[in-house]
Amino acid sequence: METGSTNEHSGKGAMWELDRSLDQPMDVEAGRLRNMYREKTYPTILLLRLAFQSLGVVFGDLGTSPLYVFYNIFPREPEDTEQVIGALSLIIYSLTLIPLVKYVFIVLRANDNGQGGTFALYSLLCRHAKINIIPNQHRTDEELTTYSRHIYEEKSLAAKIQRWLEGHQFRKNVILILVLFGTCMAVGDGILTPAISVLSATGGIQVEEPKMRNDVVVIISVVILIGLFSMQHYGTDKVSWLFAPIVFVWFILIGILGVVNICKYDHSVLKAFNPVYVYRYFRRGKSSWTSLGGIMLSITGTEALFADLSYFPVQAIQIAFTVVVFPCLLLQYTGQAAFIAANTHKISHAFYHSIPASILWPALVIATAAAIVASQATISATYSIIKQALALGCFPRVKIIHTSKKYLGQIYSPDINWILMIFCIAVTAGFKNQSQIANAYGTAVIMVMLVTTFLMIPIMLLVWRSHWSLVILFTVLSLLVEIPYFSAVVRKIDQGGWVPLVFAAAFLVIMYVWHYGTLKRYEFEMHSKVSMAWILGLGPSLGLVRVPGIGLVYTELASGVPHIFSHFITNLPAIHSTLVFVCVKYLPVYTVPLEERFLVKRIGPKNFHMFRCVARYGYKDIHKKDDDFEKMLFDSLLLFIRLESMMEEYTDSDEYSTMDVGLNLQAASNPNPNMELSYTSHDSIVPVHSPSNDTGSSQVVPSSGLAFQSVGDEIAFLNSCRDAGVVHILGNTVIRARRDSGFVKKLAINYLYAFLRKICRENSAIFNVPHESLLNVGQVFYV
Repeated sequence: METGSTNEHSGKGAMWELDRSLDQPMDVEAGRLRNMYREKTYPTILLLRLAFQSLGVVFGDLGTSPLYVFYNIFPREPEDTEQVIGALSLIIYSLTLIPLVKYVFIVLRANDNGQGGTFALYSLLCRHAKINIIPNQHRTDEELTTYSRHIYEEKSLAAKIQRWLEGHQFRKNVILILVLFGTCMAVGDGILTPAISVLSATGGIQVEEPKMRNDVVVIISVVILIGLFSMQHYGTDKVSWLFAPIVFVWFILIGILGVVNICKYDHSVLKAFNPVYVYRYFRRGKSSWTSLGGIMLSITGTEALFADLSYFPVQAIQIAFTVVVFPCLLLQYTGQAAFIAANTHKISHAFYHSIPASILWPALVIATAAAIVASQATISATYSIIKQALALGCFPRVKIIHTSKKYLGQIYSPDINWILMIFCIAVTAGFKNQSQIANAYGTAVIMVMLVTTFLMIPIMLLVWRSHWSLVILFTVLSLLVEIPYFSAVVRKIDQGGWVPLVFAAAFLVIMYVWHYGTLKRYEFEMHSKVSMAWILGLGPSLGLVRVPGIGLVYTELASGVPHIFSHFITNLPAIHSTLVFVCVKYLPVYTVPLEERFLVKRIGPKNFHMFRCVARYGYKDIHKKDDDFEKMLFDSLLLFIRLESMMEEYTDSDEYSTMDVGLNLQAASNPNPNMELSYTSHDSIVPVHSPSNDTGSSQVVPSSGLAFQSVGDEIAFLNSCRDAGVVHILGNTVIRARRDSGFVKKLAINYLYAFLRKICRENSAIFNVPHESLLNVGQVFYV
């Protein structure tokens, strides 16, 4: 009773100390894996080559905007030449301030070791402030070479911002919802980009064949879209070599056409480079403000520039944009404005009307090919976004297929692909014209830009540690451009702008409910994990018959014994002679190097034959197939045992000599450089003694009847267990809302989350577990 009272007041009694001593965090193992990350440098020739290749992947969407911008600025004929010059001036300075200054030279620097997009910004924030809603991170994860972060002085502004963000759960939720909203809008971009790009490109047929009905153009566009989405499972690896030449030819074409039109029609439009015409444009009245929605289409594709960053280094994208993309776009918009000033009645399909008749059909073919490339880049970016969201627990489990053995970033999701195709065809066939699709497209793009601006504020303060005045300057200049565009697209919500909002709302509900359910399941495992004292009290046999074989118990916990294990052993009479608790967790980093992926340690005394393995992945990493995963895990386990045995002979050595021994052993026992290795923990360097050893040794007897005299005996025992068979034990936890819960919570948990769990892929499919080796352990709990 006295002990219980002590524990009640202190919260840390003898049992807590026992649990802590027998199941310590893997600080030492992670420390021995630490290496220095070195940023890649590229030779000049290679950098130029990558810059050329980036044209086909990154800039297709931005490059096809001239097909539809001026028609959406002037649904009716412009009043005079000055109005055209004012619109052109806005286009010029929008392209300069947003894509060039904000993204190419500022936002691209906020990459996560070369990865871009909304989730890359979120992962950076999660590393520099503890804002991750699912608290499965540990300080050992900070030892990863890709886990770059800063430590702030106590009284610095960054430290105050960090404490403010970490201080309340509401702020963490606001950031999460902001990230999810930006992600949902980016998914909406993946639906709308193919629709407007292909429809605008094929619309050029009506210039050559004026009698052709609009319905025929829509049908042609739908056929192209069906073909585009149907070919996705082949991947882009086999045809990607064509992307860069197609888009390069497209940029050269529109640049030359721009120069020709300037010289041929009206070179006075060059006055648009004077910003005073922006002021004069807005003085013309309400119609100028309304036309901002069309002008904003000139910068669509800018977010894809950041999201597709993972394929190329920042310098390559900067070179491609400043040398090719930016000049060609300025020439094309200026030339097209010159043509419109002289031919105001040809505002519809102005791009095609400005092309000489002799090259109209070749230009139409190139435009359609460029539109398909732009659509492909956006679709691929959508797959990547979904993969990141899935890895961070914010999206239901869907099938992800890697279509290239060379490039890990090239993935394909059949479930997402067909959803995108259905919505894309529905938008194309439903609206049938560019204007309404453009309104929807503009809404999605400006929302993503605003989310990026707001996320850049803590990035600049925490990650870059910029002076507050620079942060304010960046924010004010960004919002000075984006807020007017936002106000313009809001006015067009009833004219098609509602489409991305509906898509975003649906995806946001799905993602947030899934994340909420995942969080509750993790909290249940944390609060209901089994005490190590209870495990030790069962003895080496765990109160059961230990049958030959290895049991891999999957859990979301990186420490402690999961509740499903107690549920398992209290309902079955036997357990495997070797148990490994496997935690597969994703971290807010883009990748975990192979040599740092596995951490292995022993749980309890040696004769319990219990181990823990933490397999750490980044949001870009592939979970290997089951055979590979089993082999890597088993090799890591054997290496751990060898290293543990050697550490017992070096108990008087310091940490450096211990690490040297580990590295020498690694080199000697691991001829395969791709093998993922594990390392011992500090508490395993010396023999672990349980309280039962103090009272008598009769309870500590190997359940297998074998008293290991050497490391070779234990390795032989493990090999025999592996030969007997490996069984994967997965928990199937079902959560339900309590009876006293509110209506919204019951609807979210009992129906929506349950439905998502039912239709999404099982954990066994994600882990590639063969059915003959699978054992599901079910349990229900109420939240």
